[in-house]
This record gives sequence, C-alpha cells and structure tokens, in this order.
Amino acid sequence: MRVCAASFWRVFGAAVFFLLAVPLAAQAASPEIFTGLVHGVAVGGYDPVAYFTDHKPVPGKPYITSSWKGATWRFTSTEHRDAFEANPEKYAPQYGGYCAYAVAKGGTAKGDPKAWSIVDGKLYLNLSPAVQKLWEKDIPGYIKAADKNWPGVLQ
Repeated sequence: MRVCAASFWRVFGAAVFFLLAVPLAAQAASPEIFTGLVHGVAVGGYDPVAYFTDHKPVPGKPYITSSWKGATWRFTSTEHRDAFEANPEKYAPQYGGYCAYAVAKGGTAKGDPKAWSIVDGKLYLNLSPAVQKLWEKDIPGYIKAADKNWPGVLQ
C-alpha cells in the first residue's frame, strides 16, 4: 500500500507541477491595448471620440477605422477618425482600455465600453457598472495607484 501511495503522490505532484508551470511559462504579457471584446478591435468597437463629443458610448462603423498600437479603432465618422489620428493619446482610454479599477489594484480586467467616465479630459473604462461604483468612491486615489501600476501590470 505504501508503494502505491508514494507512486500516487509522485505522479500527482508531477501532474500539478505540469498544470501550473506550463501555463505560467507559456503565458505572454498582455497586449498594451485591450481587444478582448471584439478580436483585434479596441474599445469593443465603440468610437473613442464619441465619448467626448456625444457624451455617451456609440458603436463605431467597421468600415471607418484606424490602426494604432497594434489595434483597430472604429469610428462613427471620418471626422472622428481624423481627430483620433491627429491625437490618439487624447481620445484613447487610459490603461489601454483595461479596467481602471483593476489596474489600480495591480491587475488587469476587461474594460466595458458602457462602464465609462471622463476625468480631467481622460477616458476611463471599468469592468462593469458595479465595479464603476467602487471606482467612483475614490477616483483620484485609484487614478494615482493605476498610474503607478501602469504598464507594469501587463507583465
């Protein structure tokens, strides 16, 4: 019985090591721009300029696009596209469109284009409306923490 138990634990330990070590070794750093909602497309396909001009999230058109930092960005008009291309840092969401609250806490999570805020002329996305309520409890503090953590959380 001892031989069987020892063999079991040896095999079990090797399996656990394999399951944990291989994904960690194979895991690549997160991309700078979050494109997990629509493959390869920033802000889930929403027009980043519209948050500033229309004061709401507006889906961009798949035929009015621009490429920046390895992602495709969609826009509602060529005017919005041109404004973005002239100054992408002004319109792109902070922290690459990842959840600002998650970045403040030292990690990453998807940014929901419908859970957003503009603070001091910058666009921030959150994971969900519930997380956005947490974010709103100390926006200046979370921005300070997120700024300190970004872009290190991508590693």
